[in-house]
Amino acid sequence: MILALLMTVVVVTVVWLVFFKFKWLKWSIAWAVVSSSAGLHVLLVFMIGMRFSAPYSSDGRIIQPTIQLVPRLSEPTLVTAVLVEPNARVKKGQPLFQFDRRPYAYKVAQLEAELAKAKQDVQMFGADIAVNLQKVEQAKAELEYATYQQKMSARLSKTGAGPVEEAQKYMAEAKTKEASVKEAEAEVVRARLRYQSQIGGVNTTVAAVQSQLDQARYFLDNTTLVAPEDGKIVNLQVRAGMVSGDYRLGAIASLICDADRYMLATFNQEVLKFVKVGQPTEVALELYPGQIFDGTLLGIWPSGEGQLLPSGTLPKFVPPAPEAPQGRFAAAIRLTNPDQSLFPIGAQGTAAIYTGSRAWGALRKVSIRTKSWLNWLYPLPF
Repeated sequence: MILALLMTVVVVTVVWLVFFKFKWLKWSIAWAVVSSSAGLHVLLVFMIGMRFSAPYSSDGRIIQPTIQLVPRLSEPTLVTAVLVEPNARVKKGQPLFQFDRRPYAYKVAQLEAELAKAKQDVQMFGADIAVNLQKVEQAKAELEYATYQQKMSARLSKTGAGPVEEAQKYMAEAKTKEASVKEAEAEVVRARLRYQSQIGGVNTTVAAVQSQLDQARYFLDNTTLVAPEDGKIVNLQVRAGMVSGDYRLGAIASLICDADRYMLATFNQEVLKFVKVGQPTEVALELYPGQIFDGTLLGIWPSGEGQLLPSGTLPKFVPPAPEAPQGRFAAAIRLTNPDQSLFPIGAQGTAAIYTGSRAWGALRKVSIRTKSWLNWLYPLPF
């Protein structure tokens, strides 16, 4: 910076001494062109220094996160009340829309009854084990008696004291009782499996009904749509009496969040050579002519022009037209003013990043302030 100023002073001094003070040479158009060319080359130093030491963008805009308010309901539902006005400011948790609760309340009541029945069924599963154990004992006793009868009839038939048909009948009956014992034992195993079927220490039947009940309560709670964050309601598209829910595409309103707003300004890539995260910035918004706002650089966003999407088609690389503008990178800037409401979404302005050089930074400060004051006049209203 000092060298550029010294060169400027030297050029002006030499021209003044040679052509005007001592008149060693006669001033002419040719010498005027030569002198002007030398002066313009010196001015390039100022332009390059300011361009790289304090990059400048006139394409900046305020960005605010927005939330699309979409009803989270399982079926189309009647809107019974709109509890917010268009463009109204809301607080987190404030009710915005009320939907018809009756279908979801009925579902909750139904599943609560099913849950109570499922818990009773679990107790019945435990009782079934005891009942089936008794059936096993009964079947074993009957098998034991049938076996005794079969042995007695077989002994009598061998000695001729009893008919062979009687022995065969008791043999078949013993086999039947043996099958009854196995069936009763299988019933005990099945009853135990029903009773001991658990997930997380809870019977699976109860857990299944409980999960359905939790989902029904979730949808019941969502019949009142509340603000997820502090912000402002815009694009209100719903009125009481319309149906919204599962089959409706798109949001019924938008919420512009108060928190985490920032400015996004685009820069030519070459001027970002010395830019680093955390460097100070200044912003001039068209919304506030003559005012400058301080900020901090949050980061540089890469360009999507370098992204290749997965596909079965091989990429083709075609050189851009010479007149096509180069891809620009965006810089995210956090404005440090405590009153963030001064920076509404979509507000446009200019931004400068200061990389460390005070001298060049001073020239950029003059430049951006000049631009801000010119906003009083330009664009002209006629």
